[in-house]
Amino acid sequence: MRATNLRKALKSLSMVDQVLQRCSGSILVGFTALGLMSIDKTSFASLFQSLSADISGITESVECIEVEKEKFIEVGCYLYRVLPAIMELQYTENTPKNAKEILQSFSQNVNLVKDLVQECHKKNQPISDTELRSIIRQLQGAVKDIGECLCLIPSATFAGEEYAETVVRSLSDEMQNIQFQVKQAQVLETNKLEPRISFAPEGPKRLQMPIESSEMPEMQIESDLYSVDVDVDLDVEVSFSTDSSQVLSVPRLVDFVKNTSQRSQWHHENMNKSLKTLSQVAHYIEPLYDTFFCPLTKQVMDDPVTIESGVTYERKTIMEWFNSFTHVEDIICPTTGMRLTSRVLSTNVALKTTIEEWKDRNEAARIKVARAALSLASSDSMILEAITDLQHICKRKRYNKVQVLSVGILPLLIKLLGYKDIDVRCATLELLQQLAEDDDGKEMMANIMDISTPIELLSSSHQPVQYASLLFLLELSRSQALSEKIGSATGAILILIRLKYNHHVDSFASQKADEILKNLERNPDNIKRMAEYGFLEPLLNHLTEGSEEVQMEMASYLGEIILGNDSKNYVAERASPSLIKMVQSGNTIIRKAAFKALAQISSYHPNSRILVEAGIVHIMAEEMFARRIYDEPMNSKREAAAILANILESGIEHENIKVNTHGHRISSDYVVYNIIYMLKNSTPDELNINLIRILLCLTKSPKSMETIVSVVNETESSYTLIELINNPHEQLGVAAIKLLITLAPHVGNTLAERLCKTRGQPENLIESPAETNHITEKQAVSAKFLAKLPQQNLTLNLALLNKNVVPTILQKISLIQRRGTRTSRHATVYLEGLVGILVRFTTTLYEPQILFLARTHNFTSVFTELLMKTSSDEVQILSAIGLENLSLESINLSCPPQIKKTKFMKMLPLSKFLSSSSSKRRNKPELCPVHRGACSSESTFCLINAKAVERLVQCLDHENVEVVEASMAALCTLLDDKVDVDESVSLLSEVNAVQRILNVVKEHRKEGLWQKSFWIIEKFLVKGGNKSASDISQDRLLPASLISAFHHGDGSTRQMAEKILRHLNRMPSPSTTYYSM
Repeated sequence: MRATNLRKALKSLSMVDQVLQRCSGSILVGFTALGLMSIDKTSFASLFQSLSADISGITESVECIEVEKEKFIEVGCYLYRVLPAIMELQYTENTPKNAKEILQSFSQNVNLVKDLVQECHKKNQPISDTELRSIIRQLQGAVKDIGECLCLIPSATFAGEEYAETVVRSLSDEMQNIQFQVKQAQVLETNKLEPRISFAPEGPKRLQMPIESSEMPEMQIESDLYSVDVDVDLDVEVSFSTDSSQVLSVPRLVDFVKNTSQRSQWHHENMNKSLKTLSQVAHYIEPLYDTFFCPLTKQVMDDPVTIESGVTYERKTIMEWFNSFTHVEDIICPTTGMRLTSRVLSTNVALKTTIEEWKDRNEAARIKVARAALSLASSDSMILEAITDLQHICKRKRYNKVQVLSVGILPLLIKLLGYKDIDVRCATLELLQQLAEDDDGKEMMANIMDISTPIELLSSSHQPVQYASLLFLLELSRSQALSEKIGSATGAILILIRLKYNHHVDSFASQKADEILKNLERNPDNIKRMAEYGFLEPLLNHLTEGSEEVQMEMASYLGEIILGNDSKNYVAERASPSLIKMVQSGNTIIRKAAFKALAQISSYHPNSRILVEAGIVHIMAEEMFARRIYDEPMNSKREAAAILANILESGIEHENIKVNTHGHRISSDYVVYNIIYMLKNSTPDELNINLIRILLCLTKSPKSMETIVSVVNETESSYTLIELINNPHEQLGVAAIKLLITLAPHVGNTLAERLCKTRGQPENLIESPAETNHITEKQAVSAKFLAKLPQQNLTLNLALLNKNVVPTILQKISLIQRRGTRTSRHATVYLEGLVGILVRFTTTLYEPQILFLARTHNFTSVFTELLMKTSSDEVQILSAIGLENLSLESINLSCPPQIKKTKFMKMLPLSKFLSSSSSKRRNKPELCPVHRGACSSESTFCLINAKAVERLVQCLDHENVEVVEASMAALCTLLDDKVDVDESVSLLSEVNAVQRILNVVKEHRKEGLWQKSFWIIEKFLVKGGNKSASDISQDRLLPASLISAFHHGDGSTRQMAEKILRHLNRMPSPSTTYYSM
């Protein structure tokens, strides 16, 4: 094996020798043509040719040495590697002063190596170890001396080519540090010289070469230009006994020859062109023959044909030549000028075969050179030339792609996808696309490639790169393994979908993205990903047109992914009939998947009409009421109820929707009784939740509400609903309470009575969360339910009192007020419910226990504070109602103070009693001017004493008409005939109540509010004196409002408006004087 590798190394050295010999000849030709050949340069060229010949002889000789052959070959390789650097001394503009010394030293060392090799051949018997060590030591010294010579080359010699200088310095360091170790007990033997090895292409080779690195001022030392072992592959490392070495690949020979040729203007002997591209370097490696070229095109022929004159041409070219003649008899041979009598073209099979064989060998060499260039990647132009050459090679013959892949070029190309130059990236993508056209290429890419890199390039702002990425991914997507890899890459499908829908911006990118997506559809997971990103077409196509197994899988995906509202609407339009049909299937798995998908679609309310028109209500009603489940593993009633609830919650007109073939409609007794029956007998909490949702929707229909109320009153359904409140499933409890709140206005007293008979109720409805920000929905709706039950139901009020819930309620209200309602989204509803429960007690103050409760907790002050310190309109309304109820009771609770007359008082004269009483007036309780008795906010609920009047008047400016009306109703209690109206009017005038009431009349047109406003205005006109009458009469807009109420109001409103108009002299007063004739 080792001998084989050495032969390959020698073969490569021979090829290098041919290159250098030709280059040397080209240099001489170039300098002669330019007239720059001087005597010194001629001498230099002669010396260079002599050195090249000596080195060639050395390499031929070392092939026959059997022992320590590696070291002899290594020395030969070093000699060849030094030649390009020595050549720089020839064609540099300013020949260095020490050029002569360098050349002499190099020549001496080459001669020394030559002598040592020849000495080995002269020996007819084995060489002893001592002699062998001496020879190896001298070889080592020669290599080190040459390395020292290279250090003497000035930087100016390289004409600014930093890379060339770096390579030469690196080679110098490596040679100076070379160490040869002689193996023990070995003898040196030689064989006869073998014939010169042919240049037939070898299979893919593997190489790693040693590199010495050392520091250089102001530049980083790169690895040497070409390695000692000239095989190409980089995967096997060949190390030498140097101080430090690193792994590098061959390509630098090509780049060095290329750069040197560009500066020196070398010329090809046959094509007369500069040696500027990598492919031309490969031509030198595999010789060309003049017969390969068409005489007309001067290009290597693809289809050589011979004409009558015996000259061979390119078929296409000679045909064009023949066609250029008008008359056949005028046709001549373009080379010989011979007149042709025949246009017959004979394929030159031998030449064609030879050219094809040459191309194969040449392309194999070009592939190696290109790989070397890509491995080096020293310049953008070098990479582009290598990639372009590989593109041409791959395009000519399919097998060339296999060769390209086999020599390890693919990892280098993948690495170049992240290269900084845009043109390099674009060219790399194009070459990768070519390589991916074969299955072998796709398989290799699937194993080693990170697919995210080309996907990232899809977002490139450089259009050619984006297009190349699309074409590359399109080719990759034809592979099943790669299509899965592409789809699973982060953001790949999302980017492709965006490009697909941007057809108005870039039609080409849109078309290719669409083609890629179609290829990706072969993988079910990709279809799911597309749907998740909003591209539902593939999923829906497979759902409606696929096999039963595919439909099941797609329906399952549809139920799993989270769709946006637009997507839900699109799916409903496309897939509703198919999904409904799948629900009716006998396959349990398909039914389950279809139900799940329909549940998600129906959750978007605008889809309800589409689903209803597709006949879903009839199918869902049958699943709920008619289908009997025996041995089926799936209970479809829950799913059917959920879908039906979603549809009804959309607000669609449902009264006329039929649920079966017997003509029953969704709002019929048949549906209500069935649902109530299922509620009483079903155990799954999810099913009960959906049944209650359906009932809640049916309560919006007067006919259905009447049926539900009748069923709840006549049966034990109310107990069933109330029992659900205590269910540990919170969502079920919330649904049940919401239904009870809706039914409260119709069967409130029944619900209140049965609630009090339920164990743990009603106190369990008022739970105390540890923190306000943890208020749950159930706690909020529970408080609201208690507030909405008939407020005058004494049974419920006493039950709440006996459970001592009021302190807890007041504590909750205080806590929420301190922390605000924003701490929980349910805090506002909870606060409104708690205040509503307090208002309940103000409606049954006739009960002594409740009266004592209201006094104990000073309800008047509580409601007064809530009236202003809240952001909830509902709390203000409830507070005003509570103050109204309390104020109505103030008249009964307020009474004059009882003063007991003592014997001493009876004996005193009246004058003395008055004088003594005036001195002790401060000891008397103060009398309320309105209620004419001793009042307080705590004991008699006096609004005046509680400072509530000012706050109620301020509420008259509220934008919510219900707040205004509730506040005005509370103020009306101060103008009742049982109180001192004059004092009340005076008190209200002081807080400017009249003006606010006039504003209410102008701004609001609610009938009840008008009546209260007109009633108060009349009181002011009658009891308020001239000032109040003047203020009212001077309001210019009031008459217009009064006239409008007079024309359009009900009887009571018209009567009140008429009275005020008479007070304002806008209508005649009825005459009270009658005359007789």
